[in-house]
Amino acid sequence: MIQEVQRTAQASLLSWLDHPSIELKDAVSNMIFSVTAKKLISYDSSTSNEEMRKHYDAFIRGLVAFPLYIPGTAFYKCMQGRRSVMKMLKELLNERAKATHRRENIDFIDVLIQELEKDTMSENAALDLLFLLLFASFETTSSAITAVLWFLTDNPKALQELTEEHDYIRKRKVDPKSEITWEEYKSMKFTSHVIHEALRLANIAPVMFRKATEDVRIKGYAIPKGSKIMICPSTVHLNPVVYKHPSIFNPWRWKNTDEPAGGASKDFMAFGGGLRLCVGADFAKLQMAIFLHCLVTKYRWKMIKGGTMVLSPALRFPQGFHIQLLPKEG
Repeated sequence: MIQEVQRTAQASLLSWLDHPSIELKDAVSNMIFSVTAKKLISYDSSTSNEEMRKHYDAFIRGLVAFPLYIPGTAFYKCMQGRRSVMKMLKELLNERAKATHRRENIDFIDVLIQELEKDTMSENAALDLLFLLLFASFETTSSAITAVLWFLTDNPKALQELTEEHDYIRKRKVDPKSEITWEEYKSMKFTSHVIHEALRLANIAPVMFRKATEDVRIKGYAIPKGSKIMICPSTVHLNPVVYKHPSIFNPWRWKNTDEPAGGASKDFMAFGGGLRLCVGADFAKLQMAIFLHCLVTKYRWKMIKGGTMVLSPALRFPQGFHIQLLPKEG
């Protein structure tokens, strides 16, 4: 999927040049949604309306609201947004299942239909899975990319080293216009440092939930079997014992350490951990790295307005993060 991610990033960045100001989070969400929705449900953003994205936006805004199900409240709008998306997905699933000419695993819906025919899962479970994968694929990654650019905006030294890494990759190509290869992606070491450092500080997933499957004793505390546990990654990511000057953006801190295998360790939980590690961790990092390559090799940006980043409780930009994209000189 590297080439498809790259082509989408290139097209999106080129379209942003026509605007004096771009709200980055929303623009990146649209970009990523167009890739993942196409793979999951063959959703073509160029020929479809934006109703599904709008319903997801309503769902996201009330996701952690007080659960008061009364018309007008954020939680009510959240549930209405989810219901609308689920209705669209159900119609799509039923329409595909009734098709006389069955396709051969074109997208994820085709895979789910095969599972439904084998009775290995229920329709409700299939729809829940589709809803979750679509949501997770664009919301968290778009927040992460926005956070990376937010940190780089005030860190010219990090931006310079990142740009040099990607310029070097491009100059080594026989054809500068050729698409990124897997080997080139894996060579983006400093890019990986930048991504991990931004995720460490941004704490996009503010909490994780687990359930004790047996009685546990840890550091003098007893956790009874069946207890629900809420883990707060920021207490780990901002631990001064592990990270020197933890509140400072310093991607070089990852240079002399082993970066977390699979995107997680006991000291780094941006993608969760254990058996329930985020299934899309590697794909999210790939999308971020490819986007950064397309951005820093051809463009520069300047902040126009907004840019306040808060955890409330998830990562948010209350006034947005508006930038202007400009072509590189020379």
